[in-house]
Amino acid sequence: MPDPADDWREALRGKGYRLTPQRELILAAVNELGHATPDEVLAHVQAKVSAVNASTVYRTLEVLEELGLVRHAHLSDRAPTYHSTQGHTHFHLVCRGCRRVISVDAEDAAAFVESLTTRHAFTPDMGHLTVFGTCSDCQEES
Repeated sequence: MPDPADDWREALRGKGYRLTPQRELILAAVNELGHATPDEVLAHVQAKVSAVNASTVYRTLEVLEELGLVRHAHLSDRAPTYHSTQGHTHFHLVCRGCRRVISVDAEDAAAFVESLTTRHAFTPDMGHLTVFGTCSDCQEES
């Protein structure tokens, strides 16, 4: 069975990009952090190697998204938040009180997606979907 790490390397080369240590570190940071803004990725990478700057992180995240290795979602009014596409397709719940992010399997929204498709001839991009609300912990505090 092929190593999944080789797949992204081949995809990178196939699109004419060089495989660099910085690109490997940035993809690893997104995988390790789960959900992270470019600044959080930068801080994580710089903790390991100081020779990476913000523009490299932003450009690399764009390349990795073009290759389908990461996605971004808007989980706040801050910069986009990136996450790996490995694993299950999910959408996000964000608490307006504590800012907690909950990843929810796309299957949990199957009835909603079917309704949008049937009633509006529209298919949502579940990996980009963010639903804002209030978590149970914050509801109890109110």
